[in-house]
Amino acid sequence: MRKVFYISDGTAITAEVLGHAVLSQFDTKFDQITIPFVETLEKAHEVACQINKSKSENDDEPLVFHSIVDEDIREVINQSNCMAHDFLNTFVAPLEKQLGLKAEPTLHRTHGIANKAYSARIDAINYSLDNDDGISLKNLDDAEIILVGVSRCGKTPSSLYLAMQFGIATANYPFISQDMDSLELPKELKQHKHKIFGLTIDPNRLHDIRSQRRANSQYSSLRQCRLEVKDVEMLYRKERIPFIDTTKHSVEEITAKIIEVTGHKRTMF
Repeated sequence: MRKVFYISDGTAITAEVLGHAVLSQFDTKFDQITIPFVETLEKAHEVACQINKSKSENDDEPLVFHSIVDEDIREVINQSNCMAHDFLNTFVAPLEKQLGLKAEPTLHRTHGIANKAYSARIDAINYSLDNDDGISLKNLDDAEIILVGVSRCGKTPSSLYLAMQFGIATANYPFISQDMDSLELPKELKQHKHKIFGLTIDPNRLHDIRSQRRANSQYSSLRQCRLEVKDVEMLYRKERIPFIDTTKHSVEEITAKIIEVTGHKRTMF
């Protein structure tokens, strides 16, 4: 299996994300290794030895994706026995010409605490944790988005992803089986109806998910799943709440759609 290294003098998040995006275009498996915080020449030589060892153990040269700011460290990695792909240099040099500006490389600028939006993102994460699964309906004034839906349709991971990736303070509220007899929006939610976004899911998929959590129960029965999904979707239409079917979508796709529909700004961190 072809070895792939993601290397950085920072967190390596950028190298991983861009490298994954490129490699996802190829229908094969890779042995992937991430090495962050290669901040010294000593560490760079250790990593180069690891790459060279990998080449000696396999016929194929390892693929290396890196986003290294320091020129000397970058050169050590580039000189190792690999096929190196330098994300920063690939784009920085042409951009310097186009912008008429000289780049000023700085460590940890992309994913560091010095990022001005860092505190806002931490606040959004804390808010989403404190307002998960209807724990509290007292702080909805501070919510930017309120996700609603049946249990296990993806509310919590979507809420946390919105907070962690985009700094959007997101609360979520579950509709449970006891609500189904006369399903309505709680008065606390009605006051913030413009912030509400609904999630729904195919009943068969919901049945599978709930069965893994609580098998052979009314909660996980296909009949109960069908009933809840039907009633909740009727509520969305009655209240004109925008919603998305999460059945075949990843959390990244779900949150991107939510942001597109609600018009919230995608903050980069």
